[in-house]
Amino acid sequence: MSTWVDACATDDIDDDDLIAWHHGGKRIAIYNTDKGFFATDLMCTHEEESLEEGLVIDCVIECPLHGGRFDIRTGEALSAPVNIDLKTYPVKVEAGRVFINVGE
Repeated sequence: MSTWVDACATDDIDDDDLIAWHHGGKRIAIYNTDKGFFATDLMCTHEEESLEEGLVIDCVIECPLHGGRFDIRTGEALSAPVNIDLKTYPVKVEAGRVFINVGE
């Protein structure tokens, strides 16, 4: 079962940046890139560091703690020390609002 939740306005997130969003015990990062909006787990898979202060370049997030990088479109771990992918969430934009599919 899929559950779409209204997370924020599109203009709540600066270009090439992210915001932290919490819903139902999940900590999610919502990104605004020139390729669109994306969402992943907020915490790095390496040492549970928040990605909130990470650097977004194109569709890559770099963890602020050790510099591991992830593709935010797929969650794929791209560089050491990370080797476990991030969970991603489907995103849709309607009427200037960002909706996240948080699943069940």
